[in-house]
Amino acid sequence: MKHIFTSGTYSKQLDLLLFILRLTAGIFMLTHGMGKFQTLFGGEPIQFLDPLGLGATASLALTVFAEVACSILLIFGLGTRLAALPLLITMLVATFIIHSNDGFAKQELPLLYAAIYITIMVMGAGKYSMDYLLLRNKKLIQTNNN
Repeated sequence: MKHIFTSGTYSKQLDLLLFILRLTAGIFMLTHGMGKFQTLFGGEPIQFLDPLGLGATASLALTVFAEVACSILLIFGLGTRLAALPLLITMLVATFIIHSNDGFAKQELPLLYAAIYITIMVMGAGKYSMDYLLLRNKKLIQTNNN
């Protein structure tokens, strides 16, 4: 549990690459989520796939949470490893449930995103993140109290 919020300790080049990966994946996924966000709060009847049997509204809300809220957290590097988890689950549902019969062409993009989110979950946010700043400040406070 202790390692979930650590940003990782890497070379400057790897920290920069993690920042670019987080920023790019977060912004790109956010563009997918904004249309769904508008649908969720648009006032029109919700028509959305319900792959897990939760209801169209709940499925859309969970997708919006992942694609919008978690993407924003990813961009800022805040709670990064936890934020990547709903995004990973969303991409796996898209790949193996929504597009299960559509062939690799439709599965390729969500699988690529899934690989990115797994990488971020394993590596952490890197030095250029809110996770790093918060952990660094926490360490400074703990050091000053001792």
